[in-house]
Amino acid sequence: MLTLITGGSKSGRSALGEKLLSQSAGEKIYIATMMPFGEEAARTIEHHRQIRSGKGFVTKEVYYDLHTADIPQKSSVLIEDAVNLLANEMFEKNEQDPVGKILSAVGDLAEKCGNVIVITSTVELDRADYTPEVKDYVRKLGAMGCELAAIADSVYETVFGIPVLVSGHVRT
Repeated sequence: MLTLITGGSKSGRSALGEKLLSQSAGEKIYIATMMPFGEEAARTIEHHRQIRSGKGFVTKEVYYDLHTADIPQKSSVLIEDAVNLLANEMFEKNEQDPVGKILSAVGDLAEKCGNVIVITSTVELDRADYTPEVKDYVRKLGAMGCELAAIADSVYETVFGIPVLVSGHVRT
């Protein structure tokens, strides 16, 4: 089963993802994708570590090359989040087809595991001052979200902490 969760910043995406992971069968794998760069990232990472402490999740820090992550069969996986994963593939690895690479890895995990939950977000292209590289990233993030939604069993958008089922069947 593949579940996609989208929504704005601080909208409850992570809380919903962790709730669904907690309710899942098998070993619960939390894939953390935020690279520890700078003080703000370090604070965010520490905050997420505290929130998931004691929940029985096995955390794996995977910044790129998701397909190389050692994930046991029949486990449940939360990818937190695809936004960072795409940025890391594009700007750290200079991957030529980062969307295809991530979609392939997510598809492989969905076949291998009992449950995969992917958290993502959208970024609008309404700012004129974005660099061409950032505009390319934003377009790819949107395309990746569309592709993930097309293959997901359930798609949620979190709005002010409220999960709204967009497509598929309710999991909460």
